[in-house]
Amino acid sequence: MRLFRACLTLTMLLGAVLAIAPASDALPLFAQRYGGSCRRCHNPFPRLTEAGEAFAANGFRRHAEAPTDTIGTSDDLLVLGRSLPLSIRLESNVTWQGGDGYAPVTDFQTPYALKVISSAPLSKDLSYYFYFYFFEHGEMGIEDAFVQWNDLGGKPFDVAVGQFQVSDPLFKRELRLELEDYVIYRARVGASRADLTYDRGVLATWSPKRFELAAAVVNGTGKREADDGERFDTDAPKNVLARASFEPALGMRVGGMAFGGWEDGDAGDGVVRSDVRMIGADATLSRGALELNGQFLQRKDRHANFLLADTEATTRGGFLEALWAPSESRWYGFGLWNRIECDQPLLNPRMGGPEGVTRYETISAGAGRMLQRNVRLQAEAGWDTQAESARLAFTFVTAY
Repeated sequence: MRLFRACLTLTMLLGAVLAIAPASDALPLFAQRYGGSCRRCHNPFPRLTEAGEAFAANGFRRHAEAPTDTIGTSDDLLVLGRSLPLSIRLESNVTWQGGDGYAPVTDFQTPYALKVISSAPLSKDLSYYFYFYFFEHGEMGIEDAFVQWNDLGGKPFDVAVGQFQVSDPLFKRELRLELEDYVIYRARVGASRADLTYDRGVLATWSPKRFELAAAVVNGTGKREADDGERFDTDAPKNVLARASFEPALGMRVGGMAFGGWEDGDAGDGVVRSDVRMIGADATLSRGALELNGQFLQRKDRHANFLLADTEATTRGGFLEALWAPSESRWYGFGLWNRIECDQPLLNPRMGGPEGVTRYETISAGAGRMLQRNVRLQAEAGWDTQAESARLAFTFVTAY
């Protein structure tokens, strides 16, 4: 706890430095296209405002429209842009971590992530979106990459095909402000590869007034490379997500989800099929500058290590998040609590710690300041209750 108090003290000192920073506006990809400020869709970026959520849901455009900035051709079925729309996001961290039994470590994660983003309308109802990581945790690769059809049949029905996060209809991990993750979405059990992060498949969304229904079918193999037969998925089963949410009042959303997955594997007993089932509930409450988010999931795995002798494992967990972001201020704050418990030592939070544990719990809080609409600095302090270790991170993020 002494380490945690020290982290909070350093956070306050950083705040004093940020208070004297200058401000200005900037125009990344979408703001350049429409000639406006980033603040319309983000506060602070990458967190979305209500207008930003509607923009993304509409295929990253304001409304159904023909592509702009195109070259005139004699073919009505040919759309060619005058230039390739690109944006760049750079994130760097300086972290300190230490605790009981841990030697204090300072790490210059500079850069921590560098990605190139591109999106544009291809027709009146078709768009694409992708981003490529030149560098993420020392690796390269594509994460989000899909095409999206909007308002099929003139109804609020959208379909996306490609690579995306299974958790996107719940809470989007890529839009969080914290360095700490929504760990329940990435947690796995035993040797199973099933989680709610990136996968390849199709996502359909129907959004009548105050309701949203979503369904996804994915390979269940994550971002794995293709095998020698050029296949990403090497077994018959798929993973399926069903999700429903409702807005009972302005600034309030409640939802529920169900997920089922199957996977074939061989760990000595021949080919054994594992299966995972999840049910969950989530809620969001927004009042002025304050937003509260919560997620709870229960997961049951059978044959998680692809052994016939495996018993069923039950995992429960989720997160609570608080965000404070006044629209008239360049300051913002956040807090995040993660907790996951498994009734067998099979849990793998994939957060750099030990695998095969029964519990994971962290609490983190921080504050930041937008130096420009597309540049922000923040400090975050975290405490791992199981490892009894603290982490302090100073983060610089920019997009252009």
